[in-house]
Amino acid sequence: MASGKDTLSDHDASGHLWSPFYGYLPTAWASMLFLGLFILTTSIHFVQAIRTRTWWLLWTVVLAGCGEIAGWAARTWSHYALLNDTPYLMQTVTLIVSPTPLIGALFLTFGRMSARLGQQYSRLSPRLYSRIFFTADIVALLVQSIGGGVAAASDDSKISQMGSNIMLGGIVFQLVSLTIFCVLLVEYLVRRLNDRPVGSTRRFSQNTLNDAVPFLSGPGAPLERPMIQLALGICISSVLLYIRAVYRTIELADGWHGKVIQTQYLFFIFDGVMVFLTMATLNIIHPGRLLSTEIVCGAIPLGSKLSV
Repeated sequence: MASGKDTLSDHDASGHLWSPFYGYLPTAWASMLFLGLFILTTSIHFVQAIRTRTWWLLWTVVLAGCGEIAGWAARTWSHYALLNDTPYLMQTVTLIVSPTPLIGALFLTFGRMSARLGQQYSRLSPRLYSRIFFTADIVALLVQSIGGGVAAASDDSKISQMGSNIMLGGIVFQLVSLTIFCVLLVEYLVRRLNDRPVGSTRRFSQNTLNDAVPFLSGPGAPLERPMIQLALGICISSVLLYIRAVYRTIELADGWHGKVIQTQYLFFIFDGVMVFLTMATLNIIHPGRLLSTEIVCGAIPLGSKLSV
């Protein structure tokens, strides 16, 4: 991120107003729109977490929302301070790192959901899901934060590039862990749909399958509607954050002065929109509300602590 500040200009070679840090003029109204949207969804999440007493959503989803608010506020600031690198560095680090706790919330939610629906369909116990994937999420967060700090603090191009590479490593690590999680999530839902516990060779006739409740309802006990909604919410959120992680990987791999990072609409679509839709999805399909009843069959009550 190094640049010669003494030679910076707020106009490009064609005479158009721009920020030399972004490679374009950050759009004020769009940044303000995302800022308002994230304030709204984060505020709702805060109230929902308090009302349902799901405290772990405060340090995952709400924390992610606060980071997004800071990042979009910094982008708004950048529009009015084109030659000031402080808001640019703020939004760079916060908007890369902030969705990480959000991904952690999906890991924790799925652990609780699998505990309720039956651990026999999962390759990992609910506690292992939390320990393995949430630990991976924390590692990704630390690596991205360290990389962002190194890139932001140095005016030396080599050190700045090293920080960028560290940040890219954190994003790639996060993408890999999210990929593994998605594979295990899909396998779990398919096994639950067909009532095929891990290690089981049970097979059912087509008539038995046809009699099952549609969508995620296996030949065994049908799923409750809240669990169907929760499974849908986890799937939608996982896809949205996966798309965002792929975009961020391509963006950082292309470099600070690459075409991808200097194309504003790509950032709006594949970062801002993806993260906001994830948070909005979890507002509507809220884990605290859907997991609000006591768990049966060896599962974990909503208010209990799931050790990580």
